[in-house]
Amino acid sequence: MILEMKDRILAFLQNENKSYAQFAEEIGVQPSGISHILSGRNNPSLDFVIKMLHKYSSLSADWLLFGRGPMHKTVSQPTLFDMEAPAVRPETISATKPPETFNNTFEPSKGPEMAPEEEIIATPNALNHLRKITRVLFFYSDKTFTEYRPS
Repeated sequence: MILEMKDRILAFLQNENKSYAQFAEEIGVQPSGISHILSGRNNPSLDFVIKMLHKYSSLSADWLLFGRGPMHKTVSQPTLFDMEAPAVRPETISATKPPETFNNTFEPSKGPEMAPEEEIIATPNALNHLRKITRVLFFYSDKTFTEYRPS
């Protein structure tokens, strides 16, 4: 059995436990417009559908428009290995200057630029000013790595 869009909108309202008036106010349409759509008198306009999808970002457009798939989008959490660029962790941000952009053009013969030793690292650990970097490993997508040891 294929549901009509009005039936999917009604199912959405029941799932969200919303009244027609509350739903109309949330998406910025007249309550009578909701009533006309749900009674079958009018079909939802493109503007109505866009407002609904904009307000409820977890609602699946495929489900609303065509009745395919689940009502809500499935949100997948990215893993460490799905990330394109490295993330900057708060403990690596300098307390004396703003963070710089990551430079992908690492040259193994030169090595990356090192921060001045007098620069304070912003971390909760009070002993960080006593610690020095002894080795940095760079892992690449082709499953190789480069080791850098500051002199």
